[in-house]
Amino acid sequence: MTDNTKKRILIVEDDHHIAEGLRLNLSLQGYDVMTAENGNAGLKAWKHWQPDLIVLDIMLPGIDGLSVLRSIRLEDERLPILILSAKAATDYKVKGLSYGVDDYLTKPFSLEEFLLRVERLLTRLSWYEENGTGNTLLNQVESVHVFGSNRIDFNTLTAHNRKGEIHLTEQEAKLLKLFVMNEGKPLSRKKLLEIGWGYTHGTTTRTVDNFIVRFRKYFEKNPKKPAHFKSLRSIGYVFHADPEDP
Repeated sequence: MTDNTKKRILIVEDDHHIAEGLRLNLSLQGYDVMTAENGNAGLKAWKHWQPDLIVLDIMLPGIDGLSVLRSIRLEDERLPILILSAKAATDYKVKGLSYGVDDYLTKPFSLEEFLLRVERLLTRLSWYEENGTGNTLLNQVESVHVFGSNRIDFNTLTAHNRKGEIHLTEQEAKLLKLFVMNEGKPLSRKKLLEIGWGYTHGTTTRTVDNFIVRFRKYFEKNPKKPAHFKSLRSIGYVFHADPEDP
């Protein structure tokens, strides 16, 4: 039976020995711990178990850790996430930070240092909750996005264009936010599926294409000659908020 007074920590790690070692030591510190051995399982556990902190490896079977991180950040900017990875290269650390990770620790690591970092992240979370802040400031920056004659409100799941108001589904809003967060950067269909859907059952690259058709109908002046949601042959799509005039 789960103790609701304990802080919940989700470990997403495919190395069984490391995952079990972390689970044991965190449990001894009084935390409620769950493990997931791949990215898909990690995303499912995050949604259903609602942990207070996630310890995340980068190199995972199926969906990699950075894609898991980006998927979570589309819906929750407050949840503390600690990357624990053998990838020590600066490029990985920079990517992790740019995608919204709170802390990054490379393997091999000191158990004492790891436990202190976990404690610090959870203390910061408690401070936010006590002061009623959390991710409020981040949401104020990103809750409304304007481009061209279009306006998207991610809080109310509505958008406005030349014709009036559009009521967005949660999946539409999630995918739109992914494009906004990666403005000007090419996104492959594979990466859109990983981050936007987590490769859930029944999703294919055609699913992505159908959503793009919908977005062009919503937001493009001429859907047949899109200026904002542009196709990149053999790659995927790229979003431009302020495209150059032809």
